Amino acid sequence: MLSYIKRKLSESDSGVNSVATVTSPCGGNSGSGSGTAGSSSSSSGGSISGRSQNADELVRKTSQMSMDDEAIAFGEDALLHELGYRNATDLQETIYDLLRGIRDPEKPCTLEDLNVIYEDGIFVMPPTRSNVSVVRIEFNPTVPHCSLATLIGLCIRVKVERGLPHNIKLDIFIKKGAHQTEEEINKQINDKERIAAAMENPNLRNLVENCIKDEE
Repeated sequence: MLSYIKRKLSESDSGVNSVATVTSPCGGNSGSGSGTAGSSSSSSGGSISGRSQNADELVRKTSQMSMDDEAIAFGEDALLHELGYRNATDLQETIYDLLRGIRDPEKPCTLEDLNVIYEDGIFVMPPTRSNVSVVRIEFNPTVPHCSLATLIGLCIRVKVERGLPHNIKLDIFIKKGAHQTEEEINKQINDKERIAAAMENPNLRNLVENCIKDEE
């Protein structure tokens, strides 16, 4: 950004110098023309000097802005700022705080306690073309043949979608190689129709609600 400003100011100064050094093509009144040129040169010199000082001041202020804690946001960071997050790490930590307290369907432990959910398994991805934030969540079943992996994935989805005050595209996956039927489970927990159908089942819905409810 600084190099762009300096280049633009340099081009502007070059333009002023070009105007100041143009001489009249007429041969007559050379003395008068010389005096006018001298006056113009003097005036242009003062203008250039003032412009140079302004340029230095602008560069100094811009440099200070670049060093401030509040950086100018572009691209993905700008979208995250609109949603209320400082950066991708802030969103990652927010989601982890939502998930860490989910209880295991069978054991008196949380998914955090069992290392099923971990902060490094939450990834903030580039937004969609329609400018929707994308988050990928990876979880690790306790055993490769875990029969409750689909239920855990469903709990993760419902907890995040309810806990965030805005819309995001959520992709949930079993850690690569951590389950015998991971591909099939991944399809189930990322299929909107299957998710909707599952939550219409009263027994399954009650299981999910018990796992994701906040501790009193």
